[in-house]
Amino acid sequence: QVQLVESGGGLVQAGGSLRLSCAASGRTFSSYIMGWFRQAPGKEREFVAAITWSGGSTSYADSVKGRFTISRDNAKNTVYLQMNSLIPEDTAVYYCAANSHGDWAYWGQGTQVTVSV
Repeated sequence: QVQLVESGGGLVQAGGSLRLSCAASGRTFSSYIMGWFRQAPGKEREFVAAITWSGGSTSYADSVKGRFTISRDNAKNTVYLQMNSLIPEDTAVYYCAANSHGDWAYWGQGTQVTVSV
């Protein structure tokens, strides 16, 4: 099993940056595909970004391409989401997740990101 704890959310002005962190417990962290999702008020949870176990491959939602960067440090059991050029539409609760055998099986509790105009 993997337990995930997000941090780094907060309030930022449009155009600003934040870096989210997701600390994972468990010895097999490095074997999981890791991802970030977000859920805005009144909307469904949506995919933001994912990274393979080696960090060699990443994928992004079109809405964040060129602005967000996902990375991981397997030695620290941590995955990051660097968010630049933030816009109000990025306001949401951001969740970290771990993918086991094709299923996003493990989730963190979420961290709030609010982007003001």
